[in-house]
Amino acid sequence: MMSPFKRYLAEEVAHDHADGLIPRREALRRLTLLGLGLPAASALLAACGAPAPSGPAVPPATTATGAGTGTGAQPSPTAAPGTPVGPSPLPAENITFPGPEGATLKGAWAPAGKAKGAVLVIHENRGLNDHTRSVAGRLAASGYSALAPDLLSRAGGTDSFSDTAQATAKLGEITPAQFVTDMKASLTELQNRAKGRKLGMAGFCFGGGMTWLLLSSSEPRLSAAVPFYGPLPANADMSGAKAAVLGVYAEQDQRVNATRDAAKAALEKAGLTHEIATFAGAGHAFFNDTGQRFNPTAAAEAWERLIAWFDRYLG
Repeated sequence: MMSPFKRYLAEEVAHDHADGLIPRREALRRLTLLGLGLPAASALLAACGAPAPSGPAVPPATTATGAGTGTGAQPSPTAAPGTPVGPSPLPAENITFPGPEGATLKGAWAPAGKAKGAVLVIHENRGLNDHTRSVAGRLAASGYSALAPDLLSRAGGTDSFSDTAQATAKLGEITPAQFVTDMKASLTELQNRAKGRKLGMAGFCFGGGMTWLLLSSSEPRLSAAVPFYGPLPANADMSGAKAAVLGVYAEQDQRVNATRDAAKAALEKAGLTHEIATFAGAGHAFFNDTGQRFNPTAAAEAWERLIAWFDRYLG
């Protein structure tokens, strides 16, 4: 049986195909990497609204052992980048820092000139990339020193996967417990680098789910958190958290929105200060200016809400 986060990753692939962002053969390849057989992958595509294949089933192209796309693999189409919202980013340097059990973790560190607070930034389902580094840099330019950890550090880091689908599949193999310990170690590193500053967190897509996960892990050091369209862990209990939470959702993101009421109920049960913001006309991943779902109007408004939230609870 697939873990909830692994199923979420698989559903992301299926919805990318249903929305016309990747061809069926590439969707099947990615689902195979996530551990689904051809019948289960085809059933998931159909359940997520993908059109029926016009011909006989074609086995997905396989990848070569290790990194790389492999012979016959079909890369996903590349969208023209949008104009990022927020200020021009400050530089983010690659760093390493101690993790649990003797592990070495990787990340991108963007220090603010005069920090008002410090923020942990959790990447989407393709690992730590230039977009996430840019978000950390934009936070630094807004007065919040930012650390973006690479949750694939123990597998060599995101940069060791030239095929982003393999990076996503590897994320699907990691247990929630390991994610939590690595994020807590990252928060400790952030705390050490931004001494005396209040700590916040923001995560996007998969990273939004990681933000909900850390809030449900009895982590008291966060003063503010902003999960963007992230899946809520099953039986989420945030009673050990102290953060003020701004939950960001997209009007057209029905899959993630199915957990919005449960997230609100968990926040209320824990007695946490919170707001739920749903952005009209926007779909899943609307903040990512490198993706095909980028919505500049919603992204600009969400950025303003995020900074105002951190100014209120971290500044």
